[in-house]
Amino acid sequence: MSPMSRRIFVKGATLTPLALSSFPGLGQRTATPGDRFDIVVAGAGHNSLVCAAYLAKAGNRVLVLEGRPTIGGGCKTQEVCLPGFKEDLCSSVHGNIRNSPVYRELSLQEYGLEYLEPDPVMHIPFLDGASLTVWRDVDRTCESVAKISKKDAETFRRLVPEFRNSERNAGGESARRGGAPAGFIQRLSAMSGYEAVKAIYESEHMQAANLSTGHFGGVPGGDIGTGAQAFSMMVELNGRPMAKGGSGMLSVALGRFIEAHHGVVLTNKPVANLIIESGKCAGVECVDGSQYRAIKAVVSTIHVKHLINMAPRQLWGDEFNRDIAIFQPEHAMFSFHYASSETPKYPLGGGQTISTTEAAIMEHPESVLVLNDYNARGVPFLEDMPLQIVSPSVADPTRAPAGYHTVKIEGTMPYALKEGPKHWDVIKEEVAATVFKRLTRVAPNLTPDKILGKFLESPLDIERMNPAMWRGSAHHGDRRLPQFVPYKLPISGLYQTGACTAPGGSITALPGRNAAAALLSDLGTSLEEVNKGDRKDA
Repeated sequence: MSPMSRRIFVKGATLTPLALSSFPGLGQRTATPGDRFDIVVAGAGHNSLVCAAYLAKAGNRVLVLEGRPTIGGGCKTQEVCLPGFKEDLCSSVHGNIRNSPVYRELSLQEYGLEYLEPDPVMHIPFLDGASLTVWRDVDRTCESVAKISKKDAETFRRLVPEFRNSERNAGGESARRGGAPAGFIQRLSAMSGYEAVKAIYESEHMQAANLSTGHFGGVPGGDIGTGAQAFSMMVELNGRPMAKGGSGMLSVALGRFIEAHHGVVLTNKPVANLIIESGKCAGVECVDGSQYRAIKAVVSTIHVKHLINMAPRQLWGDEFNRDIAIFQPEHAMFSFHYASSETPKYPLGGGQTISTTEAAIMEHPESVLVLNDYNARGVPFLEDMPLQIVSPSVADPTRAPAGYHTVKIEGTMPYALKEGPKHWDVIKEEVAATVFKRLTRVAPNLTPDKILGKFLESPLDIERMNPAMWRGSAHHGDRRLPQFVPYKLPISGLYQTGACTAPGGSITALPGRNAAAALLSDLGTSLEEVNKGDRKDA
């Protein structure tokens, strides 16, 4: 590792944490409030950018307005710890993008998006020295499991093809036959994750490993219907791709696509109100008073809890108002970022260590059972909460200066502390120190002198960073509940995308594509018609 002054790094840490700037190559086009556009998009999360990209591809003149200095929403990468250390402020893994139609239909690789496939995929260390490693290779993963339990390794190997077959059939004809008896995987999935891992694995290590990695989606494995978390390690066999240069490169590629198709993306333009004329949404008004008109439609990615206050309530209708009144947040997210001179090194025994792009920490499967209780009482559960450790620089050296690394610790904690949400500003440092100590117990190389800078996001900070993450909900709402809003909203000319619409949060781009399909249909065309020129290249 080349020598580098720690004093310079620490000095850099005094920079304003959210002094965010747009990525190079964006913002080449401008707009004035007097300009008219076919479509105005309020918000620039990855789903609204996807929606805008399809609409621009269809020949519409599109304007995207983003309230923050940088586009991306929860799909954003910034140098918040120190210069040169690229941190993903929320999402890091894009498990569903590269194999989705979005990647091909929008030719995102031509706009700078490149994916890496880290292998090993995941490491799960325990305080007793045992550990599990998930590789993309089934045999190699089973070898890791067999070191803890030969029986569990056999169970894992036997269930992998059955689970993959159930995934392929999900939503297909077999799933629609309501009278057909449920299969083994379906029956397990209907249980709680805790019940399911107890039913199929004998080792507490395998039980905890699947529940901790299963919690990455934010839903506690003690809830009924989370039984699929028993197969989390099987899902990870498919890999967990990361965008080279940072999660935000997806947003950058989408922004470049929009501008290449004559669209305009403006930052620092938070939308304050919807412009309603003759009962139709005709545009938006920003906080600075500027107004932007839409000839055909307005698309929102603003959280519906905020959006409903941007137009007279009677225009939404009684049913919509009632549904939004009971909209529920999920367990809130925290994200602690560190610039370091070393990556976490997890001991394997015999003096060997392993470093991976992702790791999961939780000692006991029973720990998932108390998450709802602590969340309801507004008390952080620090003893054995499931933690996700993300170190993209292990596989992507562009994330940090040569020889240096980025480390992110994520999980869920209550947004509404018993003392109130603002109490996070009081306890954040103390909580982060406790959480970091849990990491160092399984990665003892991360001594204090290895940490060069940090940037801590409490659940309250998550909401401050992106108001669409209402009450710290990274997925914008509780995904255990059927509370998605329609793509076509009750006010004429107004559409919704983002994680408030199906299929919800995470980096899938599907809400954006689905919203585009709904709007294009109303405009007399379709995604198939817009994409038909791509078929010869498929």
